[in-house]
Amino acid sequence: MDYDYIIVGAGSAGCVLAHRLSAMPGRRVLLLEAGPSDWNPLIHMPAGIARLVNNRRLNWSYVTEPEPALQGRRLWWPRGRTLGGSSAINAMCYVRGVPGDYARWAEATGDPRWAWRDVLPWFLHSEDNSRGAGTLHATGGPLGVSDLRHHNPLSAALIDAASLAGHPRNDDFNGPSQEGFGLYQVTQRDGARCSTATGFLDPVRHRPNLTIRTHALVERVLLDGDRAVGVELRHGRQRQRIEGGEVILAGGAINSPQLLMLSGIGPADALRTHGIAIAADLPGVGGNLQDHLDICTLDGCRQPVTYDHLNELTTGWRWWRHRDGPGSSNVAEAGGFVRSALAEDERCDLQFHFVPALLDDHGRHRLPGHGYTLHACYLHPHSRGHLTLQSADATQPPAIHANYLSDPEGLDLKRMILAARLSREILDQHTFDSYRGDPIFPERRLHSDAEYADFIRRKAESIYHPVGTCRMGHDAHAVVDHAFRVHGIHGLRVVDASVMPSLPTGNTNAPTIMLAERAAELICNDSAAHDTPTVTAATPPS
Repeated sequence: MDYDYIIVGAGSAGCVLAHRLSAMPGRRVLLLEAGPSDWNPLIHMPAGIARLVNNRRLNWSYVTEPEPALQGRRLWWPRGRTLGGSSAINAMCYVRGVPGDYARWAEATGDPRWAWRDVLPWFLHSEDNSRGAGTLHATGGPLGVSDLRHHNPLSAALIDAASLAGHPRNDDFNGPSQEGFGLYQVTQRDGARCSTATGFLDPVRHRPNLTIRTHALVERVLLDGDRAVGVELRHGRQRQRIEGGEVILAGGAINSPQLLMLSGIGPADALRTHGIAIAADLPGVGGNLQDHLDICTLDGCRQPVTYDHLNELTTGWRWWRHRDGPGSSNVAEAGGFVRSALAEDERCDLQFHFVPALLDDHGRHRLPGHGYTLHACYLHPHSRGHLTLQSADATQPPAIHANYLSDPEGLDLKRMILAARLSREILDQHTFDSYRGDPIFPERRLHSDAEYADFIRRKAESIYHPVGTCRMGHDAHAVVDHAFRVHGIHGLRVVDASVMPSLPTGNTNAPTIMLAERAAELICNDSAAHDTPTVTAATPPS
């Protein structure tokens, strides 16, 4: 046996697992990543995300199947393909969600340890917050969390405008209340991105019991009956079989279910159509797909204060010398959470991200002039999608059927219309009077719900939060149990956003890191039960 743990995917969860599991003396850990190392300097300069959009070396660049409710459009789903995964290319917003999210996870899994009082310590265990330690924040963890060193004057105008529109100010979305508008805290340290590769992996790369391999595409999990015994991977043109004591999939909401299906674990009838031998008939693999659909309102700006035409040389030089200025911006600097009149429970149901630049088609379509963008999404969609294989070839992407706005009662569309209306209401406040130019998207003033519905169907996009395709639970469609173990297969776990039963109220990166922290504790405890000395590396603060 070559390794005690084989971790497939060095993203937001995989780097956490590698850090914590390799802290166990005598345990050999292999971390496999399909993409390259994270050497690209644009990863580490926060504002470099604008230049990473079309970098296919670092991005899986998935696209959905034609979306019936969105005029048959194929939506672009970027996912990180490098050490750090999506935490290396995202906008760094650090949002945990709210207690109600985890109460629902506890109910869905039948495990009360998923309740807020039990997951909060794992959030704190990761955190090194520039604001210092307290009841809801911590210092000393691997993950840098900080206030922005620089923000655009338009971001301040957005917060003022939201206040005039009747929404409270909030300087901490991870504080006692999530509701309101303010500046996001970000996963940065000293003005640089703190991906999970930077925070968790870099400090432990020297450990002799940790092996990190990049450019290693895992094609299937090796099984001996109902037990996982290793993986088969492709490195360049060569294939290799690697054995391990336990295999942990951490590829995310798209790659992990795809790899399970390629390994014969999933909906039996669908896998047989691709000639895949069935190891475990788990109909829930690839199902329960959820994502936050997002609609952007864009206005032109009459003052050249936006980020649309920055001098990149000056910006980069200032950031390299001082780690501040526009280069340290996460671009989506301000935003907020609203509990609307249509909220179905105690949680906020709408989220906003403000970008002081024109952002069309994820920034891939550059627009002339100056402007600003307000993103709005509905946080608790009823619609559910699914993933299926297109081929038994691991190099071919799965078919992504997001099924946005497909709930029979049309609840998701009603809330998206409300989100777009609130965006327009906020941007119409007088704090933007000296900046506001012509409307860009929508191209004219809209009035009726039908007009807004048409705009949403024509322009809405993902805001990059897919979850749920290997759902935790104990029913017939659950894929893993409360301890991340794949039903029916020994020695195999899934630890990433795919196991979330439902979307959290906000961005998904921080909850994914929390999941990995808790999984590391469970795995360490299992190891301790099999004669390993007591391990404290994965124990959260009291």
